[in-house]
Amino acid sequence: MKLNKKTVISLIPKVVLIILLLVIINTQLTESVVTGTFEKGLVFAILALGIFISFRILDIPDLSVDGTFTLGVAVSVMQAFNGDPVKGILLSIVAGAIAGSVTGILITKLNVQPILAGIITMTALYSINLKIMDRPNISLYKKDTIFTMAQKYFGDYYKLAAAGIVLIITAALLFWFLKTQAGMSLRATGDNEYMVRASSINSDRMKIMGFAIANALVSLSGAMYAQYSSAGDSNSGTGMLVVGLASIIIGEIFFSKHSILCGILAAIFGAVAYRFVLAFAMNLGMDSNYTKLFSACIVALAISLPAIKKYITKAYKRVCGDRQEG
Repeated sequence: MKLNKKTVISLIPKVVLIILLLVIINTQLTESVVTGTFEKGLVFAILALGIFISFRILDIPDLSVDGTFTLGVAVSVMQAFNGDPVKGILLSIVAGAIAGSVTGILITKLNVQPILAGIITMTALYSINLKIMDRPNISLYKKDTIFTMAQKYFGDYYKLAAAGIVLIITAALLFWFLKTQAGMSLRATGDNEYMVRASSINSDRMKIMGFAIANALVSLSGAMYAQYSSAGDSNSGTGMLVVGLASIIIGEIFFSKHSILCGILAAIFGAVAYRFVLAFAMNLGMDSNYTKLFSACIVALAISLPAIKKYITKAYKRVCGDRQEG
């Protein structure tokens, strides 16, 4: 590969992030911490896949994610508490799809602005989630979950195996769907809605379907997280939109090619990388009260990377120009 100016500049953030991740993994993090962080990364990768659909494929902001994640937590934890964790996972997917459809209907049929539609759905879900759980917190101590069910098959790494299997199945199904006729229509709606309408494709139906799938994945992530942590909290969804966006942006540093496969891989890799950065900060002694502040700083840095890259490019050209003049 020929190394020109653009290639060198584009490699800088990738090299920096790789070095950072290697330093994080090889310093101060024990094997148990690394394993646990990787497990959480796989769980939140499903969240990133859901946000990938709404923000990258449909190109529409969906602020209902925080409420939908908690919806998955609520449905899953109640079913697991009553002795049926698998049913909790499946019902959480259905519940998330319904919530996403509501957001889609508000946008397409009632002409509500996307940001406001997400806020409306998220606000409504706060009361619905509390009603489902009947109390702010529920513990699954000594209750069966899909992770404890996997323990007898996978030994010490049962949580990693269970999360990995669900993620692989989810990513494979999503990749397959986006290659179908319906999936290509969904992608076309996000690229050029007017062209889709001219092709006699119902763009409103595509948007509703896209929001349903996106929020179904977000709710699935919440359901997995509740059973992973053996507890459910009515405020567990706070900040999940930011976490998902950060995961996608970090992942796109490595998978910058605009394709479905690269988008899915970016969401997965970014979610895992994000958890390692957060775990490293916690392991250094950061107060848990500052977790959200730290997450916000990471997101701000990740979002500003394109601007930083432009500044580096300008500085590089200026230095080269000065050398040529000299």
